[in-house]
Amino acid sequence: MKNYLLFDLDGTLTDPKAGICTCVQYALASFGIEEPDLDRLEPFIGPPLKDSFMKFYQMDEGQAKAAIEKYRERFNDTGIFENKLYAGIPEMIRALNSKGMFMAVASSKPTVYVQRILEHFEIAKYFRVVVGSELDGTRTSKDEVITEALRQLFSGKPVENDKVYMIGDRCFDVEGAHAVGVEAVGVTYGYGGMEELKEAKADYIVRSVEELQKFLLRGTEEEKKMNTGQRIWQIVLPFLLFFMVRNIAINLGVMILASIGNNMSGGAFLFIRDEQGILMGLTGNASNLVSAAGFLAGAASIFKIARKTIGRTAEDMKLMHIREEPPKNYLFVGIAAVGLALGINLLMELTGAIEASESYQAVAENQHAAWLPVGLLCYGVITAIAEELLFRGIFYNCFRRYMKLSAALVMSSALFALYHGNSVQGLYAFVMGCFMVYAYEYFGDFRMPVMIHMIVNMLAYIMGDVSIPQTAYLPVCVVSLACGIGSIWLLNKQKKVL
Repeated sequence: MKNYLLFDLDGTLTDPKAGICTCVQYALASFGIEEPDLDRLEPFIGPPLKDSFMKFYQMDEGQAKAAIEKYRERFNDTGIFENKLYAGIPEMIRALNSKGMFMAVASSKPTVYVQRILEHFEIAKYFRVVVGSELDGTRTSKDEVITEALRQLFSGKPVENDKVYMIGDRCFDVEGAHAVGVEAVGVTYGYGGMEELKEAKADYIVRSVEELQKFLLRGTEEEKKMNTGQRIWQIVLPFLLFFMVRNIAINLGVMILASIGNNMSGGAFLFIRDEQGILMGLTGNASNLVSAAGFLAGAASIFKIARKTIGRTAEDMKLMHIREEPPKNYLFVGIAAVGLALGINLLMELTGAIEASESYQAVAENQHAAWLPVGLLCYGVITAIAEELLFRGIFYNCFRRYMKLSAALVMSSALFALYHGNSVQGLYAFVMGCFMVYAYEYFGDFRMPVMIHMIVNMLAYIMGDVSIPQTAYLPVCVVSLACGIGSIWLLNKQKKVL
């Protein structure tokens, strides 16, 4: 959540079409140019007037200045009030103010006009700073306006760019924000449109005042009618339900298979028999399949809860992920997943952590007692999906509503580590849990942590079945970790999500 908000005026807070376009029409008429279609004059809304007269009507600088004088002749007393607030703007401004946001207006329109418009609509009191261009033609570029607004908003102290959003409807707002190092929120209900904002590389794009309010207030919402005990129960209930159903299903599965094994012959894929054909136990294939069936049952028991929390988070996240991620970012996250999985596993081999953990060796022996395709299906697919529904689908999504994203990441990953019951898997689970949450927030898609979980589980499982020369451990470990960390660095360089 960021609490310093700079708003453009025209096309963001107000719809000025009638006033601006009619005044442009009036100015053009003084040059003998007739333009009866006001829609064709919409490009004048947003950028500096001088630039627009020179660009759209090929005026030189002197002619553009004369046109501006004619424009202001009508705008000063008439056009300025041919304006209206977008529906929902007053309510949004009041809501933001009630949450202690520091708000300013940063407009290319002259400051004196901006102030009069805000006072006319009775919202001037909500803005600590109002900055526009000057009537003498100075401070017209958006980056200059934003720089001055930030200087005043921070009272001359160092500007904290990571706490600021610039909100506007045109490419000029986005480019100005990026020029001074702050993130830009584009609004498509104004005059720029989705394609213009995407082309300008707006950090976030919203399609309505309602979406804008929800985006700016995210993280400040209070969970109504929920006390601490109820919040804890939100976590404990699915946890107990998952484990109870999973364990019951596993025990039933073992009993059913034992019954089948005692009443039939053969079945070497599932059953261990003595020389007389008497059932002695279940094979690794059977044990892993029964375990997978238990995970499926556990996942089914919490599916409705998980679907609700995932859906609620998806609704929140869609406001932050309207702009599609480039294909290279999917490549980076894949490289990061493989690099971390290989690097951490080899690092634990090199440090002797795997050899020192008897509990991990027992788990690994049971998992790798199955035929490779069975192990990959059970451990790499079914278990991964079930655990994601619980740990990212429910735990993380609940935590993220009550605490900062970074704290929710650590909390959910710590629980994921404790759940594994041994230090080796615990360390691996914590690191990969943090990465899966990062990818979830980065892409805004629950399928990302699911896919990563499947990839890293399958890779870890295959490594247990494949013999790697010990002389290759160190170089492969170093290269893998470098690739993993480097890919995350490249992702984070493009966009910060935590």
